[in-house]
Amino acid sequence: MVKDNQIKAQVSPFAIREGEIKTFDGKDGYVSMNQIVQKINVGHINEIHFEILDLVNEFEFITSRQLYQMLEIKGFDPKSQDKLNNKLEQLIKSKILTRYYFTSDEGKGIYRIYCLEKMGKYLLNSKEVECKWQPSDNTKPVNMIKKRLAGNQTLIAYLRKVKAFDSYIVKPAINAKVAGKIFKATGGAVKLTKNNKSIQFVFEVVRREQDWQKKLVEKMRLYMDFYANFISGDSGFINMPQLILICEDEKHMAEAFKEIITNQVEIPQIKLYFTTDLRQNEETLENTLVEFKLVNGKYKMENIELKLLGM
Repeated sequence: MVKDNQIKAQVSPFAIREGEIKTFDGKDGYVSMNQIVQKINVGHINEIHFEILDLVNEFEFITSRQLYQMLEIKGFDPKSQDKLNNKLEQLIKSKILTRYYFTSDEGKGIYRIYCLEKMGKYLLNSKEVECKWQPSDNTKPVNMIKKRLAGNQTLIAYLRKVKAFDSYIVKPAINAKVAGKIFKATGGAVKLTKNNKSIQFVFEVVRREQDWQKKLVEKMRLYMDFYANFISGDSGFINMPQLILICEDEKHMAEAFKEIITNQVEIPQIKLYFTTDLRQNEETLENTLVEFKLVNGKYKMENIELKLLGM
């Protein structure tokens, strides 16, 4: 598999493309549970298949590359991307997983997205694994799926590249007390621990979807509510977490910051950091965060060196 720092992409694969649609690439037809049980009994579906199923359940939408990386982290050896793709194909033929790709005027996307099918939920339930999947989940639009994939990439980068990594949450639920609303951080959260001291990062993924500026301002208002009323233990955080916005590219970071300043939705309790999808491909994450600082009356984008994010 190509290493992250060998990827030469100029545009994030998880950026929004105009007119992009989600295209079904799974299998039609009927598969009985008896057929699946028979495959399990003869070993055609084994431990690594179940680990894949657990990961898809946890992340909801995930690429095969992300699955490969997570399997390695979990101590499984997928052998190669091709061998993993063969296992995914087995799960798709058995209607345990299904698959989509994105299509736009630029052509087909270069990757496939995997998510659960009905038989997958039945198998998870049989193992007493919590599974909240329902068929309507697979109808989620492109922008929501791409936010999840960008969040996945960031979480996996922290797992693989940050020595102080402790744990992660894919979909942290955050309580905006005054608004009376519980919302999800679209990019997940990580806990870093060094010398018995911990800090938590919360990631919010921002995409250039339709009305993205309005949606960003609305989300920032919820975060303002959370931080303004934070006490230890709120939403599972012992201390106030660091918020990081994951943008599509360098220019998008500046665009997002401008919207925040213009609409006066800054959060006074914390410094707001930014990053991009492609920055997660760096060999080390020490220099992947950005802060906007006021210098001589103008805001200037500066890279933040954070040794805590090193190997």
